[in-house]
Amino acid sequence: MRPCEMGAGGVRDGNGRMRPCTFARLRETLSSPRSHNRSRHRKASKAAAEMARGVAAATKGGAGAGKKKGSVTFVIDCTKPVDDKIMEIASLEKFLQERIKVAGGKAGNLGDSVTVARDKSKVTVTSDGAFSKRYLKYLTKKYLKKHNVRDWLRVISSNKDRSVYELRYFNIAENEGEEED
Repeated sequence: MRPCEMGAGGVRDGNGRMRPCTFARLRETLSSPRSHNRSRHRKASKAAAEMARGVAAATKGGAGAGKKKGSVTFVIDCTKPVDDKIMEIASLEKFLQERIKVAGGKAGNLGDSVTVARDKSKVTVTSDGAFSKRYLKYLTKKYLKKHNVRDWLRVISSNKDRSVYELRYFNIAENEGEEED
């Protein structure tokens, strides 16, 4: 190793001691992982402090100050198949109560967060927290498949109200007319 030509000074090592400067040591000091880890640690602690302040600010003025989370209500309209006596609305209600999973828990353990109720030909699912509309569609399709009516019925979102699913028949009559021609 040759000594540094920049002057008589030296380079401080990780322990704070002065060492004679050589290009190899200079390169080693500048690219040492120890100094890199220190800056990474400072950035991480800064980010953690900001997150803690953000969490504290959110709990002071936001959702925890007496406001209740909005409940979500979805309706499955089974009017057509129930009128034709293809399916029973009580069995769909029971199926949903047994199969809905809340927050990654076991199926059927709804607690107070989700309620399933039925009217004459409609099933209403109300949730206090977040609840996926697609999950409800998935479970309804699963019910139709289990009862062997999936080939004749489909689950469609209503045009009037986006929180309503309808069970409708496939248009088989139109397809038969086209096949005969």
